[in-house]
Amino acid sequence: MDEKAEIVSGPINAVSSAVLPSSAVGREGKLEGQTPSGVSSDRVKIWQLVFRVSIITSEVYSHQYSGSGTEDEPYVVDFLPGDPLNPHNWETWRRWMFLSIVAVSTLAVSFCTSAYLSALPQLREHFQVSDLVITLGLSLFILGFALGPLAWGPLSEEYGRQPLYFLTCAVLTVMNIGVASANSMPTLIVLRFFAGAFGASPLANSGGVIADMFVSEQRGVGIAAWSACAFIGPAVGPIVANFVAVAAGWRWVMWTMTLFAGTFWIVGALVIPETYAPVILRRRSQKLTKLTGKLHISIYESKSEHRATTTEKIRKVLFRPWKLLIYEPIVLLISVYMAILYATLFMMLGAFPIVFAETRHWAQGVSGLPFIGICVGMISGALHTIYDNKRYLRDIEKPENLTPEARLPPALLGAVITPIGMFLFAWTNFPSIHWIVCIIGIVIYCHGSVLVFLSGMNYLLDSYTIYAASCLAANALLRAILAAAL
Repeated sequence: MDEKAEIVSGPINAVSSAVLPSSAVGREGKLEGQTPSGVSSDRVKIWQLVFRVSIITSEVYSHQYSGSGTEDEPYVVDFLPGDPLNPHNWETWRRWMFLSIVAVSTLAVSFCTSAYLSALPQLREHFQVSDLVITLGLSLFILGFALGPLAWGPLSEEYGRQPLYFLTCAVLTVMNIGVASANSMPTLIVLRFFAGAFGASPLANSGGVIADMFVSEQRGVGIAAWSACAFIGPAVGPIVANFVAVAAGWRWVMWTMTLFAGTFWIVGALVIPETYAPVILRRRSQKLTKLTGKLHISIYESKSEHRATTTEKIRKVLFRPWKLLIYEPIVLLISVYMAILYATLFMMLGAFPIVFAETRHWAQGVSGLPFIGICVGMISGALHTIYDNKRYLRDIEKPENLTPEARLPPALLGAVITPIGMFLFAWTNFPSIHWIVCIIGIVIYCHGSVLVFLSGMNYLLDSYTIYAASCLAANALLRAILAAAL
């Protein structure tokens, strides 16, 4: 857009595109003949947030930014008070709607991890391969979870959450179509790897979206709601897929994953706007530069960053997760702890068929029902975290407690009860002991794991807010590698 720009004078829902003649721009960079109007977030409709690259109101255009508009002293662009493009100014219902969509999108991706293995007997019969080979389809999918976020997290901090979400979810859907249509096991396994690599995007970026939209006081509840969906996905997968595999065969298990992921790719593409403030302001500054002929840069950009080439920017952002792991010991330590818990959970997913189908001789469909225990533990842990948010809000009223460490007390409880739940499951899964006892152990383990996960994630988000996606990408790297191995 070299000559056209969207200038809004008056209510923003009356948006119109206008070609600005050179006479319309005054020497001081103001729009002549326009009266700045108030900026109100309730004047921007959802479709405008989604499909307009940037909305330039007369107030945004004529605002006196600091600087002089030159290469040495460019105008510095920041959000204005009440700015409709600032995600913190969106109505509460909008932010929770966007959060719900990215949460269920994450559920769709995590659903694809374990649902695949529910069709193991059918895959074994169809392809005449060993269980070990079939399990590679799960291990490589999770390995994709390790590699994908290293690109999608930092790239979303350079190009925005919205385009990365659209691209990666589209490829995930296409890869799942390929898996459902595969006629050989090697093809299926390779496509599963790429599905995991591209499907990992919501896992890394959704936390960043929540950090973009919610202030610290509200973020804990949002992260808990999103994480509940992310964590129960591997448990819901076998519950649904076991019955689908028995009734319709393994291909319909894969088609179920495709329909789930594809639906929320389309919904997300139509509803979720850009939420990352540095990208929103960079787009605004670039448009103002084109309109006025004077250099504008985002408040998040330095002069050197503005002059950097695309290659230099990409190299910088791709190395960011590694820098966080290497130079920030707390990121490394929290990530290692969370990786152990996450990998143990996936090892338990592999143990469930042994405990309930082989040892207790339950039918294939019924043997997926114990995964409900994982769902109960995950949801109860998320509800515990939401309840604990009241304690967090009380604590941060004191200036000395206004630190990310105020997020960590629930992790202390989780660190204690998690091994208790694991020991209870491990030592009570004999056929002579009622099945409910080891399910109770699973509930306790999952409850404690969620407390540790959410405390750690909220701590990292509060500590590295604008680099949240890169931080979560580094975290996901260690989690996925260990989970794939176990």
